[in-house]
Amino acid sequence: MKRKKGLFFGSLIFAAIFVAFLTFGNTTATAAQKVYRMKIQSAYPRGDLSMGLLDYFAKDAAKKSNGRLQIAVFAEPELVPADQLFEATQKGTLDMFQAVAAMWGGVMPVGNVEFGLPFAFHIPGDLPIQKSSDMVRKFFYDSGFVKLLRQQYAKHGLYWLDMHSYGALFTLSRKPVKTCQDLKGLKVRAEGDWQKYYDMLGSQGIFIPGSESYMGLKLGTIDASQWDVSAIVGLHWNQVAPYWLLGLQNDVVPGQIVMNLKSWKALPPDLQAAMHAAAKDYYYKLLEVYTGEMQKVAKLVKEGKVIKVHLDSQCEAHAAEVANKLWDETAKLSPAADKGVELVRAWRKTLK
Repeated sequence: MKRKKGLFFGSLIFAAIFVAFLTFGNTTATAAQKVYRMKIQSAYPRGDLSMGLLDYFAKDAAKKSNGRLQIAVFAEPELVPADQLFEATQKGTLDMFQAVAAMWGGVMPVGNVEFGLPFAFHIPGDLPIQKSSDMVRKFFYDSGFVKLLRQQYAKHGLYWLDMHSYGALFTLSRKPVKTCQDLKGLKVRAEGDWQKYYDMLGSQGIFIPGSESYMGLKLGTIDASQWDVSAIVGLHWNQVAPYWLLGLQNDVVPGQIVMNLKSWKALPPDLQAAMHAAAKDYYYKLLEVYTGEMQKVAKLVKEGKVIKVHLDSQCEAHAAEVANKLWDETAKLSPAADKGVELVRAWRKTLK
């Protein structure tokens, strides 16, 4: 009798252990297969190349995570206006955004350094987009600049995921600008400290969303506007502003993908790695596409649909002096901005 009771209770214990094992196994498997659904919005309208290629980023993230990262892509202003992206991502209304850091320069002065102060990312020599962009990316990661940025964004509840390059900064104008006198009174759409820069040159720096720039140029609300090559091949601003101003531009314009910090920390390590890898792939895909688009711009130049206009050497030298003063002013705005300017100046001394 005792033997039968022992066998009975033993069977119960074994069954309980077996059920517990199955339950734990299923819970572990469920956690491992959890799907993370996220929203990313660009600061740019549809027609912008980098915005369109966010679909590539989202698909790549899904692939690298075996479908566990599902990212819905939106253009400006489909969820929020561009100037509200920072706050919306802080609050978790969005999980991430794609933009340029100069848009948040008033909140984070180091963002103006990240975007590139005038002449900061001007690369000596006529280098291909890929090579000049790789040089700037190397600066970001090798100098400690990325570490500085992640520390600063974390203070605002955000995670700086990665940078990408929009290639050279394009400035398209309704009229030719060849001298500093021509710059006087010019209403130029620009981001961050570039607005102050144009003010210092005697122009008027203005910010309006990129989605409004075509009509602004057409109606004369603005006389010129900064963007990347998308301004021509995707947004067709050259139809109303055919003059491509040269002499004030950086050769590399860094963009960014920034996440809500809680959303980032909620991801297990393998999905964080997948997100980093997808952002890096996005960097290279953009450069591949931009290289091809520059060939289209060259064709439009030959056809006279885009007209290159170079600042004279005297004005360009003056612009460089003004830029140096702006760097000093930006550095005074915060310890992080000061450190960022210091890192850029040290890096520029290594360029040949």
